[in-house]
Amino acid sequence: MSPVRIFDILASGMVKTYPLTIPEGFNARQIAEILAEGGLADKGEFLALAMDKGVATSYQIDGTSLEGYLFPDTYFLSKCMGARQIIDLMVSRFWHVFNEITVGRELPMSIREVVTLASIVEKETGLAEERPLIASVFLNRLKKRMRLESDPTVIYGLTDFDGNLTKTDLRTPGPYNTYRNRGLPPGPIANPGRESLKAVLEPAPTNHLYFVSKNDGSHHFSATLREHNRAVLRYQKRRR
Repeated sequence: MSPVRIFDILASGMVKTYPLTIPEGFNARQIAEILAEGGLADKGEFLALAMDKGVATSYQIDGTSLEGYLFPDTYFLSKCMGARQIIDLMVSRFWHVFNEITVGRELPMSIREVVTLASIVEKETGLAEERPLIASVFLNRLKKRMRLESDPTVIYGLTDFDGNLTKTDLRTPGPYNTYRNRGLPPGPIANPGRESLKAVLEPAPTNHLYFVSKNDGSHHFSATLREHNRAVLRYQKRRR
């Protein structure tokens, strides 16, 4: 490298950056772990900031943490940035995308509720074409004051989840247990991407109230409990 090129780099403040992809549906703890593994931020410091209500308020976020607002995307980060600067990027990216997809649109619920429901949709399916269907099920259930009965919300509320969700877990009281509580949980359970946010704002026009995994990554949707029970028998009980 020539002396002139070295001078240009020093004068411009150019630094080496590392690409880091945050997958859709990761929660704040998982993001902190990715950053720590890449040597880009201290896990404890990132989590402390992400779960701080005062920090959330500073970003005009109605909630007790930044969960749901750390937008999943590919970022180019330097090792000299620090946790707060990385959070700035992620939250700024969230607001950019959210404002882009909601411009000129009247929201059907509060921003916090939209993000919370989008995070549940994100965790319930990995298929892009199913997200509007999943959103429609939960919105239909909310309208009928039915419990959402979403496994991912229960899992989020467990402190020592070992990968096996039990009947005891489903019966245990807690703010994120949507098998016991009506309505949405108190806040997002993960960080949703653009398509899950759009699915909540543009749900499929259905009367579906139930869905069950078909064990191939997709789901069977039903409008009645009778139909749903038949689908459970077909895709789950007989398979077991």
